Amino acid sequence: MIREKTFSAAHLEIDRTALAPLYRQVYERFRAAIEHGVLRPGDRVASARSLASELGVARGTIETAYTQLSGEGYFSPLGQAGTVVSPSLPVRRASRRGPQRTGAAAFLGQALAEPVPPPPLQLGIPALDAFPRKLWARLAARRARAMTAADMFYGDPSGHPALRAAIAAYLRVSRGVPCDPSQVFVTGGYRASLALISRTLLARDDRVWVEDPGYTPTHEVLRGAGQLPVPVPVDQEGMDVARGMRKAAKAKMAIVTPSHQAPLGVSMSLARRLQLLDWASAAKAWIVEDDYDGEYRYAGPPLPALKSLDGHDRVLYAGSFSKVLYPGLALGYVVAPDSLRDAFATAAATWSNGSPQITQAVVADFMREGHFSRHLKKMRLLYARRRAMLAAALRKSFGEDVRIDLQSGGMHLIARFDRRSESDEELARRAQLAGLNCQPLSRRGTKAFRGEGLLMGFTNVGSAVHAQQLATELRAALDRRP
Repeated sequence: MIREKTFSAAHLEIDRTALAPLYRQVYERFRAAIEHGVLRPGDRVASARSLASELGVARGTIETAYTQLSGEGYFSPLGQAGTVVSPSLPVRRASRRGPQRTGAAAFLGQALAEPVPPPPLQLGIPALDAFPRKLWARLAARRARAMTAADMFYGDPSGHPALRAAIAAYLRVSRGVPCDPSQVFVTGGYRASLALISRTLLARDDRVWVEDPGYTPTHEVLRGAGQLPVPVPVDQEGMDVARGMRKAAKAKMAIVTPSHQAPLGVSMSLARRLQLLDWASAAKAWIVEDDYDGEYRYAGPPLPALKSLDGHDRVLYAGSFSKVLYPGLALGYVVAPDSLRDAFATAAATWSNGSPQITQAVVADFMREGHFSRHLKKMRLLYARRRAMLAAALRKSFGEDVRIDLQSGGMHLIARFDRRSESDEELARRAQLAGLNCQPLSRRGTKAFRGEGLLMGFTNVGSAVHAQQLATELRAALDRRP
């Protein structure tokens, strides 16, 4: 069978400074892709003419490589139908195990790897089996049918107006965040939101408070922009503001997860929230409230956002649709203080063309028609059940050898095992070798952080039987000695 996936210059790297002739490089790139299962029997490849044009080389160079590949049985020329990977070759499956690929083969694997579902116990992934796909498909089809020429042009880089209005309405009612649609800026997700904030408000070498332990991508984005993260310890009341003031009283910003701290799961106390707001006001600093999964609270209603207490307009509220809908949307948003709306509009226009307009429009319809609030209510009930099932299964499999932290909300739990001679990194390694994507708590903090345990996502645990199967597999993996 001829597969329609094409393979072209976008997936090739030609090194004009290398000693190997160009035709030989093209030949080796294709052969590596076939042997590593990236290109499979029946996959179509670009014509010699188009590939030569894309790479900026002579057509004869590509034809020489194709001729050699055909002569060795890797390619099958089909005349006017083009060239494909020989259908008679055995199927090779790309695997994460086995020898590590480097250079071109690794690049090719990243470019054409087939999408796979997340592994069991993966963190931060909503219940994909419970997403209303049929409803979503109807909304998307309706938008596609109504698309005009204007919809096919670049939209407002600050965000689709209907989505900005829907987000503002939702935040006012459900999260207690007073805001106008013009204060809402749609981004490509949390990293994009933080990058937008950094470009707009911070300078190189500015110091920024971050939670210890905390969310690793926060450090990565800040360092990439030239800022200096200052780890501030987290206890049962959230970020220790007094410690932050002793470490860097003149920091320009603090980034916190007050509703459900990542990864410990604690909620910032009212006293700490007020203390943090007072510091920001006095220091003329900014606070970024990362409310990544504040909607998921299983004991009582969701907590009000820190932004709802902000009497000095120092808090920027960052949200994401990755946890509440699905990560493939790649949509997030920032609510900027009123005094900063013009600065953020200018930064958004400078650094981005915005997110796809039709995607934003579908999300706006989903919110405005009431589906979003119903979906969140359904997910809260579902996640509470799935968390209880996984916790019960772990206790059944490990007995007194496990202690499970069940905070009031969130999408993961922390399991602490009574294995004094083994680090959580070693336990996580064994679990991952067994296909269970547990993460070590210790890796989320600095050397000063002493906590250990395994972080486990429970949102895609489908049933009590599934939960027990995972717990049994985990027990076998952790008991297995190297």
